[in-house]
Amino acid sequence: MENRRKKIISWAVIIVVITGIAFGAGFSAGLSAQPEINKVTDLQDKTLGMPQNVDFSPFWKAWNIINEKYVSSAAATTTNDQDKVWGAISGLAASLGDPYTVFFPPEENKIFTSEINGNFDGVGMEMGVKNNIITVIAPLKDTPAERAGILPGDQIIKIDDNVTAGMSIDEAVKLIRGPKGTAVRLTIARQGKKSPFEVSVVRDTIEIPTIDTKLKPAAGATSASTTPAGPQRNGVFVISLYSFTADSPSLFQNALRQFIASGSNKLILDLRGNPGGYLEAAVDIASWFLPPGKVVVSEDFGQNGPPVYYRSHREDIFNKNLKFVILVNGGTASAAEILAGALQEYGIAKLVGTTTFGKGVVQELESITPDTSLKVTVARWLTPLGHSISEMGIKPDIEVPMTADDAAKGKDPQMDEAVKLLSQM
Repeated sequence: MENRRKKIISWAVIIVVITGIAFGAGFSAGLSAQPEINKVTDLQDKTLGMPQNVDFSPFWKAWNIINEKYVSSAAATTTNDQDKVWGAISGLAASLGDPYTVFFPPEENKIFTSEINGNFDGVGMEMGVKNNIITVIAPLKDTPAERAGILPGDQIIKIDDNVTAGMSIDEAVKLIRGPKGTAVRLTIARQGKKSPFEVSVVRDTIEIPTIDTKLKPAAGATSASTTPAGPQRNGVFVISLYSFTADSPSLFQNALRQFIASGSNKLILDLRGNPGGYLEAAVDIASWFLPPGKVVVSEDFGQNGPPVYYRSHREDIFNKNLKFVILVNGGTASAAEILAGALQEYGIAKLVGTTTFGKGVVQELESITPDTSLKVTVARWLTPLGHSISEMGIKPDIEVPMTADDAAKGKDPQMDEAVKLLSQM
């Protein structure tokens, strides 16, 4: 995470990554130095990092025609040559048809940097592209989006008056975020609703939540509080993990200490609405439950290189007496899917809920210039058994839907099923 090539498993946020960086750099240099069509051969010199088998003459022809003939439809609108370069690189990234491969010009780069560092004003939800539609992965806990009733799986049809068809994730994010106290209108299509509806969300400063713990009574019990005789050993300990930040491993370790101190052997890890975060955090947390050296996830680079395996790196601290359920839903994404998928496939935990979002791609952030960057999809995540997370998401062992009506009434059938299942183990 600290090196130059930052691994991003999620943060589609609150955003949500093209190789060929040398190509982009050479492209920029060439545009500045050689604006004539007859200079194309010079542009393909290896010293500029240009491919030898690509004909750039159509690009230069279009460049010169625009410079010579274009008249803006708005008198006050001008585009300088550098903006054209940024637009060309953006088009290059968009040509791949990957919603997560995006170029950030200077202003967008500032926004992205602030968001990935966790400091931004907005509505507090992560989005992805599903079936070519901008889709909510999950609203973050205690954010304007959650308070406005936004749900995982909601499709965003319009942002204010802007139709989202054909819009990239980062374009959508740019429209949604804004100064604290201002409002954005979202037109939502939701499964079970006959027609789209509008939701007005007031922006606020977003603080990414991390973790909560509590002790619940087991099925049939009335209380899980401690007694003079000691901890409530029949209770169910719940760890709700909302994101995978740099602090998540240490916070999770403290939560495990609380779990052990409770005397319970029944654990629920609630990953519903967890949009992911840092890969290292997911591997570290999985390592508490797996013997050392077990594959947690692998990185498949296709034809670009051999796979990379991420393995558990400590002694597992729990024996077979642990009864473990993980709650998942359509808002469980990326690093959260990695953790859930690994513990499910090794038989450590049962999954309850609905199928996860299916964001199993790896992005790296590359600097193009000091104030621009390129977010690049470089690989896909595979579970320990080699299943692609992106293709179908992670399916739960026990499927339990949860409707908007359930949430409105304060009901949680998924949690109820998890508690029931633990009591029967």
